[in-house]
Amino acid sequence: MASSPHPATLRRAILAMAESRGSTKTFCPSEVARQLDDDWRPLMAPVRASSRELAREGRLAVLQRGRALSPEEPWHGAIRLQLPADRDG
Repeated sequence: MASSPHPATLRRAILAMAESRGSTKTFCPSEVARQLDDDWRPLMAPVRASSRELAREGRLAVLQRGRALSPEEPWHGAIRLQLPADRDG
């Protein structure tokens, strides 16, 4: 991979996956990264950063072990993403 996708591209990919899953199913940020590039590991930090911004906007829920995480707290370890219940469509 030559460079990271534009943040808007990452946001669109994250939201598209969230919307395809709905508010009852979670997904790993790596699923988004793998969809964008075969060399997906370098995309993990940018995908997590875009996820944090979407969570700040209320457009994405971030969970760890079933607990909702605040976009303002540090995230360590595995996280799961999902569409907030009020955005299911």
